[in-house]
Amino acid sequence: MSASITAYRAARTTGRLDDLVAGVREAVGRGLPPDLTAYLVGERLAPHLGAADLLTDEQCEGDDERYRQHLLHAEHDGSFSVVGLVWLPGQHTPVHDHVSWCVTGVHEGAEHERRYRLVPAASGSPARLVATEDLVNPQGAVCGFAPPGDIHRVWNAGTERAISLHVYGADISRLGTSVRRVYELPADR
Repeated sequence: MSASITAYRAARTTGRLDDLVAGVREAVGRGLPPDLTAYLVGERLAPHLGAADLLTDEQCEGDDERYRQHLLHAEHDGSFSVVGLVWLPGQHTPVHDHVSWCVTGVHEGAEHERRYRLVPAASGSPARLVATEDLVNPQGAVCGFAPPGDIHRVWNAGTERAISLHVYGADISRLGTSVRRVYELPADR
């Protein structure tokens, strides 16, 4: 992916973000299957979305060239990471999937999302993507997913900044990205 990642430094936090991390830690620590873990993490994330004291001013800064990722927390044992994504108008991801389960919540503005299904190559036809759903996720919306079946593209179609929080079941500080694969296949719609 082409977004820049801002490195995590322990001093950059808020009390509310610390509370969120503690809640995620508790949910992840239960050792449940990915889909149930994502559900519990979403419950922990939702009450914090839109709160003025969740992120610092620096964590709300965008990048004029591409959407920006702020690594807010990486758990010491690698079990999860919390990333803030700042989207200026028109910024988008490529079509991609992920290395682990993920829960997203819109903190400010709205995120547009198109989900896809991969149709494998067969009988001489090349592999292709089929769009399955278009969503507009407004402030406060939470969704979660786990591979396989997590192929999507996300963008800010609005005229104002959008900010979302993403909780991944992986150590993004070590991996550098949550993306497993970028798809450059033909897509229906």
